[in-house]
Amino acid sequence: MSVPASSERFLAKARDLPADEVMLDLEDSVAPAAKSAARALAVAALKAGGFGRKLVAVRVNGATTPWAYQDVIAVVEGAPGAVDSLILPKVSSPAAVVWLDLLLTQVEQATGLPAGRTGIEAQIEDAAGLAAVEAIAAASPRLVSLVFGPADFMASIGMRSLTVGGRPAGYEFDAHHYPLMRILVAAKANGLQAIDGRAVRILDAYQRATETDRRGAVLLDDEMIDEASRKMALMIAAKGAAAGLS
Repeated sequence: MSVPASSERFLAKARDLPADEVMLDLEDSVAPAAKSAARALAVAALKAGGFGRKLVAVRVNGATTPWAYQDVIAVVEGAPGAVDSLILPKVSSPAAVVWLDLLLTQVEQATGLPAGRTGIEAQIEDAAGLAAVEAIAAASPRLVSLVFGPADFMASIGMRSLTVGGRPAGYEFDAHHYPLMRILVAAKANGLQAIDGRAVRILDAYQRATETDRRGAVLLDDEMIDEASRKMALMIAAKGAAAGLS
């Protein structure tokens, strides 16, 4: 569950949501002028705790932005031990992961945390990141997952679509098969999780349509989903559950 760290109301609500992992977002959902304030709110929420058994992650800003190092230091030093992993967006090369690993090592040492306490989740969101995904997956022992970011990826290669994760115009096949499979293979070769989440969104949307709205079909990202869609999505989600995801 992604929660904009700039919203105190959403941060408070996230504590009670039935999610496996809560991500406090300092990146895309926060305007540049609000970065500092959002960072302070995230630290306050982490210090307050109350997330139960959920994994708690913070998505910092990209390694090449002026906010990244401040994000890392603030959340790890400000709430020692409260963050299970940092999500690093727009990873285009293993150098970004190496940078975050080194910075985390220094901050953990300064705060008395065990070395390696904080994991890294790397988001693959552009052509360069996909081209280097095997090297990225092996860049740090802190890595716990590779996460596909469809919106930025679609923009980086010029896919003709305004629907996140949807089939671009003019394609007779699912254009996401290649990046998803390549990310999956790189992740599994290095003992990491591969995260996408499209199947769970289909199941949630179909359940709302049938149980709440009393409809047999519904639009999701401008595509019609029905009972057949549910069966396919259920199979994918079941594999995720068998792998330890709830």
